[in-house]
Amino acid sequence: MTSTETPQGARTELPVALQLYPDSESLPGAPTRQPLLNATKITLVVADLLMVTTALVFGTWINEWVNSPDPTSPSQYMRLALVSLPVWPMVFTQQFLYRTRYLSRRIDEINRVVRSVAIGVLITGGLSILLKVPVGRQWVVITGTLVLLMMTTERLIARSLFDRARRNGSLLRPVVIAGRNAEGQFVREMLETDPSLGYVFRGFIEDLVEREPGESPLALLGNPGKVVRKVHEMGVTSVIVAATAIDVGSSNRLIRTLTEYGIHVEVSSTLCDIAANRLTIRPVGRVPMMYVEPVRRTGWRPLAKRGFDILSAAALLVVSAPVLLVAGLAVKLTSPGPAIFSQSRVGRDGELFAMHKVRTMVADAEDRLSSLEHLSETTGPLFKIENDPRVTPVGRWLRKLSIDELPQLFNVLKGEMSLVGPRPALPSEVESWDKELHNRLRVQPGITGMWQVKGRSEGDHDSKYAQLDLYYVDNWSLVTDLAIVARTIPVVLGRKGQY
Repeated sequence: MTSTETPQGARTELPVALQLYPDSESLPGAPTRQPLLNATKITLVVADLLMVTTALVFGTWINEWVNSPDPTSPSQYMRLALVSLPVWPMVFTQQFLYRTRYLSRRIDEINRVVRSVAIGVLITGGLSILLKVPVGRQWVVITGTLVLLMMTTERLIARSLFDRARRNGSLLRPVVIAGRNAEGQFVREMLETDPSLGYVFRGFIEDLVEREPGESPLALLGNPGKVVRKVHEMGVTSVIVAATAIDVGSSNRLIRTLTEYGIHVEVSSTLCDIAANRLTIRPVGRVPMMYVEPVRRTGWRPLAKRGFDILSAAALLVVSAPVLLVAGLAVKLTSPGPAIFSQSRVGRDGELFAMHKVRTMVADAEDRLSSLEHLSETTGPLFKIENDPRVTPVGRWLRKLSIDELPQLFNVLKGEMSLVGPRPALPSEVESWDKELHNRLRVQPGITGMWQVKGRSEGDHDSKYAQLDLYYVDNWSLVTDLAIVARTIPVVLGRKGQY
């Protein structure tokens, strides 16, 4: 390694970046790397161990209670549990449960928890053979199930706490973006509008580094020495490279130098609103290629979705029948007009159908719409105002509790709607759609969907309604439907976005 003389005569080795790019100024020293386990990770490790220990202890007690007498004594089970305890954090580490970049989505974290528990149970079984402790299958099933339930619950709680802390400005990773073109600006907007992603934007590299007179931003990005020095001075540990803002050669040199110097690098792509589980990275020669799985709406999937709709809608109607009856009586007794309101909506492939709801407005609400359109709080054809004078007092409560949506379960049984899907649009809305937005008619509309759980009554027509509906159409899966149903429950209970 190249070295140089200091004023005192001592020899100091030059950083790698300066050896490769000697035209840059001296770096102030090696960057501070994050410790393997910071306070947050240590807390998470302790919480995981506590969950595993509790599950093993309670599993042993439950096994003794349901399987008495058991030839294997509780003390032997506890000895096996104690010996296996150090194995669990190693398994969790091996499954990357302490690295946030592998846990971006809730479903990814749950999948890794399931795999970790399965591996931990297998290793515990192997230890029982080595220790000659006869383990009953019932004990394995009980303790394994308890570990899975407690770990999943703890991780979901931890994730919600992390999201809350990030929204309050904590636990955020400072990041700069290399490239200020349209892609770089899009990434910046995404990071600034969603703190739960875990980043805090510090600036664009071309703004952070001083350029020579006449030097272009592209030439600047091609000088990794300057970039590394400035990134270090800012105390930033992460760089996002906008792939379309920099040529291949400069991009490779920049990424190679940043990673060599211990800086985390992520490369954005031009792909947007394509689910990560549809992407597969594979090498084609020297270039990593991303293969995009085609959209699949045929075969067993639609049959499974229809079966799920019928069973769920029938069960919900049976359970909610008393609630519907009381709601209908309340509407009839407090305002003139029918208890059920029907309205023409656009279904799959543009077919019209009558969507049913418990009436929450005055009987002549549609006749009054023209006089209120100028008060709409959303852009585009979607009409919404917070204090709509047409809503009755009873109707306001029905909306807050989402009881007015229950008659749509009959639409689901008739095959006109699905339990999960894009919001059913009015014919007047469809007339204003552009060609791309018509793609949402490829699937059945739903009672709940991504727009309801993520952008319900928030944001404008273009940024929420269109984007989320099209994302669902392109990336639909049964897992997605189940996740949306699960997220609908807290949204309804919290009355989020309800007018």
